[in-house]
Amino acid sequence: MKIFSWNVNGYRAICGKGFDQWFADIDADVIGLQEVKAHEEAVNPKLLEHKGYQRFWHAAKKPGYSGTAFWTRIEPLSYQTLGIPKFDDEGRAQILEFKDYYVMNCYFPNSQDERARLPYKLEFNDAILKFCKAAHKKGKNVIVQGDFNVAHTEIDIKNAKSNQDSPGFYIEERNWMSDFLGKGGMKDEFRARHPGETGLYTWWSYRANARANNVGWRLDYHITSPDLTDRIKNIDHQRNVVGSDHCPVWIELKK
Repeated sequence: MKIFSWNVNGYRAICGKGFDQWFADIDADVIGLQEVKAHEEAVNPKLLEHKGYQRFWHAAKKPGYSGTAFWTRIEPLSYQTLGIPKFDDEGRAQILEFKDYYVMNCYFPNSQDERARLPYKLEFNDAILKFCKAAHKKGKNVIVQGDFNVAHTEIDIKNAKSNQDSPGFYIEERNWMSDFLGKGGMKDEFRARHPGETGLYTWWSYRANARANNVGWRLDYHITSPDLTDRIKNIDHQRNVVGSDHCPVWIELKK
């Protein structure tokens, strides 16, 4: 099963930048997008339809902001959102249930300058952790994918020293990520396969030719239940795919 995640920074915008061809080329079973920035009814229906796929759209109440979307060609057992109004109102998370695991498509909040939304973000983070723990108690694994809006460690960001007090690198959100991967019982399989390797970024500013110079941040992840480790065939980034300030990330599981 091949599962892709991409913060597209606007669905209507990405559709004019080769999205349809990318969608066809990756031959994915599940595709989760973040920051779609549109209500479903505001998008040309021709841009939404992908033959053989079922679509689940979760827009923010505020037009042009946040939001997530799923396409799957494998019929899920169920579909849900977090069911928490303050997060559902921003279209922050979707959940597909399959036989052996859940796939969560998440757009984690930006903590913003001066930690303005850090409390909101940490509440959201804890809601995700709570769901994962409840799933594990039921004997079900979880794949959490999306834009986490945090560079976990210093090797996940190009300029760590100058960004110590920047949103996405605050110690509070980095510590939460450590706890998610520790006490939370989850695993960063990509980092486990690339220990200590630098330059593996998924987001680059549009400024100062950052992408060409690989001055970036690793913000996009597939975080998995450890019991899935032996089933993970591939996990990688598509750093050469352009169209957004983020690149797609993907994971493939053995059937």
